[in-house]
Amino acid sequence: MPKKILVIAVLVIMVLTMTGCLPGDSRYDDRPAGFLWGVWHGWTAPISLIIQLFKPLVRVYEVNNTGWWYDFGFYIAIVGGFGGLALTRSKRD
Repeated sequence: MPKKILVIAVLVIMVLTMTGCLPGDSRYDDRPAGFLWGVWHGWTAPISLIIQLFKPLVRVYEVNNTGWWYDFGFYIAIVGGFGGLALTRSKRD
């Protein structure tokens, strides 16, 4: 049972830490979000969507971005996730 509590505590801490880097917080006044921020925002999109219900300033997608490269990173992260597709494939011989 303590291992389960530790895993839940680590997950909660990770989620709270990730919310500090969500799109739509007006941090990109000087530098627009690029490819790597697109990947990050794609990974955090489900969390952003839930938080947006309570805080309308948080967005799923950063409006102030570099264009095609941000979009590319965002969609790669949305489609690929954290490698979930690779982890669920079974090896067939």
